[in-house]
Amino acid sequence: MIHEVRGDILLSHAQVIAHAVAPHDHFSQGLALSLRQQWPALVKDFHHFCHAMHPKAGDVWVWSGAMSKRVISLLTNEAPPGTGGKPPPARKEVLELSLRELRSLLESKRFTHIALPRLATGAGGLDWKVVEPLIERHLGDLDLPIYIYTQYEEGVQAIEPGLSRPGGVDRKPDASHKQ
Repeated sequence: MIHEVRGDILLSHAQVIAHAVAPHDHFSQGLALSLRQQWPALVKDFHHFCHAMHPKAGDVWVWSGAMSKRVISLLTNEAPPGTGGKPPPARKEVLELSLRELRSLLESKRFTHIALPRLATGAGGLDWKVVEPLIERHLGDLDLPIYIYTQYEEGVQAIEPGLSRPGGVDRKPDASHKQ
C-alpha cells in the first residue's frame, strides 16, 4: 500500500530507499547528492558496478550499507554522453522499465517496506502527474508499505504508518494488523 509522506527521506525507517539516477551518474544533485554525502561508499560502489557491468537505462542496482540500510538505484536516464557529461532527461518508458525491475526485486527479496522520492521528477525532468500513476500501477498492489516522500523537509522525520508514531517514537510493524 502506498502512503504519501513529507519529510527527509534520509531519516526514513524503511528498510530500503529507492532513487532515480543514470548509468555512470555523478550523484551531483538532488537526492543523489544527499545520498553521496550520507554514504560516500555508495557512489564508489555504484561507479564500480557501472564500469564492470555496463548497465543500461531501465536497470536497477541494490547497495547494502551500514545498519542494514539498502539503497536501490533505478536507472531512469540514459548514460551521459562522454565522461563528465550531464545525462539526458528521464523518459517515461525507461521509468516504467525500472519500476517493473523494482517490483520484481521487491517481490523476490521480500523487503518489508520502501521509501521513494518523487522519482525522476527533479534532475530527471519528468512531471509528477506522469510519474505518480506509474508508481501506483507498478507498485500499488504490493503487500508492503511504500512511503512516497512527496514533499522534502530537511531534517524532519516523516510519520511513516506502521513504522513511526507522531513524536518520532519508533515501533515495529504489527504483522497481525494490516494498516
